Amino acid sequence: MKKIIFLIISTLSTITNAWIIDGVGDYKFEQINDSVYVMHGPLGEPSYKNFGFMNNPGIVVGNDGVTVIDPGSTYQVGVKVIQEIEIITNKPILAVFNTHVHGDHWLGNQAVIEKYPNAKIYAHPQMIAQAISSEGEMWVEIMSNMTEGLSNGTSAIYPTEETSHLENINIGSETFIIHSPTKKAHTNTDIMIEHLNSGTLFLGDNDTVDRLARFGSTSDMHSNIDTLKYAIDLNLTNYIPGHGPSGSADTSVLPFLNYLVKVREEVIKGYEEDLSDYEIKPLAINALEEYAEWSGFEQQIGLHINKMLMEIENIDF
Repeated sequence: MKKIIFLIISTLSTITNAWIIDGVGDYKFEQINDSVYVMHGPLGEPSYKNFGFMNNPGIVVGNDGVTVIDPGSTYQVGVKVIQEIEIITNKPILAVFNTHVHGDHWLGNQAVIEKYPNAKIYAHPQMIAQAISSEGEMWVEIMSNMTEGLSNGTSAIYPTEETSHLENINIGSETFIIHSPTKKAHTNTDIMIEHLNSGTLFLGDNDTVDRLARFGSTSDMHSNIDTLKYAIDLNLTNYIPGHGPSGSADTSVLPFLNYLVKVREEVIKGYEEDLSDYEIKPLAINALEEYAEWSGFEQQIGLHINKMLMEIENIDF
C-alpha cells in the first residue's frame, strides 16, 4: 500500500510539474536568480506523511551542468529532487555539496550517483570521516524509523572530496567559495557554500527560518552566533537557510541570529541570578514570544536553554 501511494504521488507530480505530497504541500524548485533555484521543504520532522522530506535542496545551473546543494534525506527523496531538476534543465549533475553530517540533508546522494556516477560530492573533512565511521548508517536507520519504512533501500553514499575554509572550487562555468569560519556551529562538520557568480550563500543548518533545530553534542551556540554574523558580513544578495524561506540577510539570517542572541541574553541573566535552566525557561519564553509559532519551538526551547547554560558555565570556569 505504501508503494502504491508513492506511485500515485509520483504520477501527480508529473502532471502538475511539482512534487505533491498529500496533506503536506506542493514542492518544486523556485527561482532565486538567473542560475539558482531552491526547493523549500516542509518544516516538520521527517515522517511517513512527508516521506522524510524536510530540507531545502538547492541547485545552481551553469553552462555545462548542475551543482546540487543537499539533495535530500533519502534515496526516494533524491529521486524526486532529480525529477524536479529535470523540469528546469536537461543538463547533467556535475557535483554535489553536503553542508553537514545530518542525514536529512545528504542521503539523497544515492539517487544522484545512481544517475550521474561521475558527479563529485564535496563536504567538510569531519563530515566525511563521521559519515563513514557511524553517522551514515545511523541516519539510514533514523530515516527508516521516522518514515515507517518508506525510505528502505536508502544507502549512505559518502562525499569523497574534502573542502577547506575559503577554498575556491570551480565546477564548469561556476565558481564556489567554501566558508567554515568556526570549528563548531550547528555541528563540527558545517560548510557554507557561496556561489560567487550570483552572490548567493547556502548556509545549511547554521541558519533556519520558521523552524528550530536541535543543538547536539558537537554544536556550539556561541559559535553559531559568530557564524551568522560572519555570513551577514559577506554582504551577499541571497541567503539560503537549511530550512525555511530564502531571502536577504534581513529576512533569512537575522531572525535566527536574533533568536540565538536573545536566548543567550536570557540565560546570562538567569545564570547571574543563580537560576537553573527550568527556572530560566518561562522567562526566556516570554522574551521569545515572536518565535513561539516556529516549528519545533516547544520541543527545542528547553533544550536550547540547557545547552546555552552549559556553554556559559564552561566559559565562566
